[in-house]
Amino acid sequence: QVQLVESGGGSVQAGGSLRLSCAASGYTGSRYCLGWFRQAPGKEREGVATIATDGATTYKDSVKGRFTISKDNAKNTLDLQMNSLQPEDTAMYYCAAVVSTRKCPLSRWFFPYWGQGTQVTVSS
Repeated sequence: QVQLVESGGGSVQAGGSLRLSCAASGYTGSRYCLGWFRQAPGKEREGVATIATDGATTYKDSVKGRFTISKDNAKNTLDLQMNSLQPEDTAMYYCAAVVSTRKCPLSRWFFPYWGQGTQVTVSS
């Protein structure tokens, strides 16, 4: 069973930075996709960034150039470095995973495994 545990959320002023981390366990195999998603109150959960087994990344347009997704295969961790944060980035952020796949889309429907979420609040 895949387990994901996020950490690193918090409150920051606009223009600031935060780094989210996700500890992953329970998945085997050489093909998988990991991702970060977020959900603001009253809105649907949306994809922020994904990273495939080969390191290929995909980003939501509004975070390109500000956010960086990375993974540490030795430590089984997934990170999201968020710079130049804006109030519209405020949301609950979730780590997600899917195994045995070569695909790595930004679609929440593609991911069966989710963490519990960590809150990010950006004030103006």
